[in-house]
Amino acid sequence: MVEMKVVGLSLDESTKAPILVLRREESDELLPIWIGAMEAMAISLALNNVDVPRPLTHDLLLHTLHALRAELVAVDLVDLREGTYFAELVLIAGGRQARVDCRPSDGIALALRAGVPILVREDVLRRAAEDRMRPMQDDSAVLRAPGDTTLGMTREQLDEPDEKELSDLLQSLDPETKYRM
Repeated sequence: MVEMKVVGLSLDESTKAPILVLRREESDELLPIWIGAMEAMAISLALNNVDVPRPLTHDLLLHTLHALRAELVAVDLVDLREGTYFAELVLIAGGRQARVDCRPSDGIALALRAGVPILVREDVLRRAAEDRMRPMQDDSAVLRAPGDTTLGMTREQLDEPDEKELSDLLQSLDPETKYRM
């Protein structure tokens, strides 16, 4: 397993779908993951240490784990199939380890809140790199977003995020104006 850090969020120019960008520790190797807008908001809130007046879903899950005396110790990206990433929450409860299937975007939102490592299997990184090297037959590969999908990119291939577009998108999803609690 390879530890990755969240570099930030970007925006796919063609689909306007948010892209979560992970970077391998001590490397320029990037792993972009197309995610949904709500997941991007949850990740952005965690990255920016924004406090909300009431717990959001990811906060609720962490509070529930704590109440049950369980601990999130890592989030593992364990597979890549047909452009879709698969992840697992690694939990410790009562001295036993448990793994729970999750979407990478949800797992990473939890990892950021809990301050735990985000790990990616070497073979997943290798397959993502192979996807990057494979020529596209048509535009269908580009249109796999907004699920947790990838085309695999290096730092040079990743467009600089249009911060205004991303900011506008995230502001339009502000939980305080959309969901009064």
